[in-house]
Amino acid sequence: MPTPNYDTVDVPGGHPIKLWTRGVPVEADAMEQLKRTAMMPFIFRHLAVMPDVHLGKGSTIGSVIPTLRAVIPAAVGVDIGCGMIAVKTSLDAADLPDNLAGLRLAIERAVPHGRAPGRRDPGAWSNPPDIVNQAWARLLPEFRRIVEKYPKLAKTNNHHHLGTLGTGNHFVEVSLDEAGHVWLMLHSGSRGVGNAIGTAFIELAKEDMRAHLANLPDEDLAYLSEGTRHYDDYLQAVHWAQEFAQTNRDIMMANTLAALRSIVGKPFKADLEAVNCHHNYVQRERHFGQDVLVTRKGAVSAQKGQLGIIPGSMGARSYIVRGKGNPESFCSCSHGAGRLMSRNEAKRRYSVADQIQATAGVECRKDAHVIDEIPMAYKDIDAVMKAQSDLVEVVHTLKQVVCVKG
Repeated sequence: MPTPNYDTVDVPGGHPIKLWTRGVPVEADAMEQLKRTAMMPFIFRHLAVMPDVHLGKGSTIGSVIPTLRAVIPAAVGVDIGCGMIAVKTSLDAADLPDNLAGLRLAIERAVPHGRAPGRRDPGAWSNPPDIVNQAWARLLPEFRRIVEKYPKLAKTNNHHHLGTLGTGNHFVEVSLDEAGHVWLMLHSGSRGVGNAIGTAFIELAKEDMRAHLANLPDEDLAYLSEGTRHYDDYLQAVHWAQEFAQTNRDIMMANTLAALRSIVGKPFKADLEAVNCHHNYVQRERHFGQDVLVTRKGAVSAQKGQLGIIPGSMGARSYIVRGKGNPESFCSCSHGAGRLMSRNEAKRRYSVADQIQATAGVECRKDAHVIDEIPMAYKDIDAVMKAQSDLVEVVHTLKQVVCVKG
């Protein structure tokens, strides 16, 4: 038997925690948060913790939470279906212009992003294009069924957010792999409507458990039980939001490819390899002979042979990986490098000059508004990859040359 690549923490009165964190830091607050989750009676076997683990709102980012006949809405969170898409093109580095500023501007024009005070939202379409309207028409019937039961969701940002990036750590990148081939990669989720769905059901779970909240180790662990109305309604709504998120990424990728074609003066293929994967979601799976709900909070499915994406920071390498199907991790891997410090701490500790130096060679914004995304705010991606060497194998190593931040 090979030596396990994880460490196990036993939780008195709870379930074990298996951590793929050798060589990477785990903050004490995150460990306490994991222990509180492990106390829930419906956890199946154990929690699996990925090397990008860090404290999160609702539950720990970088955790895999298998449950029986119950789901924790706050564990899935409000960025339902957040994930990645990557596409390999037939272009080489030499096909890109020497000055990449024009390409960055073209992508910024093609993909609504960011947020600003006032009535005009730069992160939404004012007049959605046909590709968005057609996709929304496919999503609309199921959304109407959800809205019939939860009318407040009708007034969310939905149609006009489809095909848009968002803010924070969401991004679009142009990267080069180890052979110099050009890739496009982006990171986003279910935008305003997913946030509204997540928020609504987190509050419903707390209301349903109002009499029992005092007995929970954390009120954010309020859960919905199988057989109840809100349980079934939540799974319906969350699966729709996950479909919205995947469609959102597909549209942005199509528009980013169009932006690239407008800059590069030669035809190229963009279907050589493609990956579209969630890393904030819940779905039914079978593990250890049992049908369970698996919530991946900042984790990626890594079934045997399955392709996934593990990004670094805006100044570090990213990886296209193939899953090894490790059953102990519930066939999962990390969703990135993982934050080393909070956004406020990064802003306090680093300057624009630090950001410029850390992103040398990358065409990207280098101003005070993106300091919270500085590479030093993240864990060492190489240490993270080493810690999960029994979960995935590296297929491609990517280094970004253009980064558009939300």
